[in-house]
Amino acid sequence: MFQKITRIFHIKDLRSKIIFVLIILAASRLIAAIPIPGIDLSKLQAFFSSNQLFGMMNVFTGGTMSRMSIAMLGLGPYITATIILQLLTMISPRLKEMYQEAGEQGRERFNQYARIATVPLAMIQGFSFLKILRGQGIIPILSPIETIGNIVIITAGAVLLMWLGELITQKGIGNGVSLLIFAGIVDRIPSQIGQTISTWDPSKIFSYIIFLATALVVISAVVFITEGQKNIPISYAKRIRGHKMYGGASTFLPLRINQAGVIPIIFAISIMLMPGLVATFFSHSTIPALASFATKLNSIFQNQIFYIIVYFILVVAFTYFYTAVTFDPKNVSENLQKSGGFIPGIRPGQNTSQYISYIINRITLIGAVFLGFIAVLPMIVQKLTGVVSFEFLIGGTALLIVVSVVLETIKQINAQLVMRDYESF
Repeated sequence: MFQKITRIFHIKDLRSKIIFVLIILAASRLIAAIPIPGIDLSKLQAFFSSNQLFGMMNVFTGGTMSRMSIAMLGLGPYITATIILQLLTMISPRLKEMYQEAGEQGRERFNQYARIATVPLAMIQGFSFLKILRGQGIIPILSPIETIGNIVIITAGAVLLMWLGELITQKGIGNGVSLLIFAGIVDRIPSQIGQTISTWDPSKIFSYIIFLATALVVISAVVFITEGQKNIPISYAKRIRGHKMYGGASTFLPLRINQAGVIPIIFAISIMLMPGLVATFFSHSTIPALASFATKLNSIFQNQIFYIIVYFILVVAFTYFYTAVTFDPKNVSENLQKSGGFIPGIRPGQNTSQYISYIINRITLIGAVFLGFIAVLPMIVQKLTGVVSFEFLIGGTALLIVVSVVLETIKQINAQLVMRDYESF
């Protein structure tokens, strides 16, 4: 490992890319620490620590919401815009062709649409969040000019983070958006170390041991499932052209256990947050019946057992849904048939499509249940052990993002090293 690190920093191009990424990540954390004007941060942090709903939203944005940073929305609007456009590919043949078949130019146009959609989404989310906090008495009543100014600042922060992420993707190494989210998660480690030290209780030593053991097991399992795949054997028919024979080779079609990544958890969080968000918005309504209903709805979603059950079901359901959106067995079957490939013992065409669907449904069940378990595990462990620090070590979106980003970045660095080995050879 140390030899590989030494080699990385001896290669000028690779060293420059890594330094560039580190500079951009440092700039993003600096932006995340700048609050918008006119905010009482002490009241704001007390509100986030006492409200489970907004506390989860704050974790999801890397802690920028509790500081009311100019980048408090994080990359949420950009990710939401990308997800919406991906879902629209199901009902728009033109958009689907652009995303899947139009090559690099089509992908660039698709990404441009996502960038454009980010701006109105950031404005809507920023205005809604300010409105809710004002209704809770967290921020003072703002004049129209102040409100517009804050919305412009918040939107600019979201667009700036999006731009920094794309800079990393183009000029650095790894996926920029994923690395910025990763930096936001890791940024909480120093404060959580301090919190653990300040609240250390020797009588809970057994709970701490259980917590650490669970963390090691879960991290190992996440790595195993993230890298896990089923290889379907593929053979290619022999073809004779002139005096040469082509084909006849054997390979495999890799089907990942978790095809959807962390997207199902993001979908589930959005659905789970929406009722509580609307209930919080209307809980101070002047209409008594509406205020009473909103208060009851909010208390239901604050019930942790109810929350865990519904959250788990939604993650499993969205895993199947997103896998169906992004992976088309019929398209895979057609591409195999066009290239002369076939699965031994399975007829090309519809039979191959049905066989791949059967396999993907079975392995997705494993991935979906595991993903749902990882999503709710932090709440279960915290309830059993009472340890709340380092919750990202035992599950949830944060852990999956950290593991996925680390594995993907290591693969890209290894690919760069191998490429340079071939060049020197």
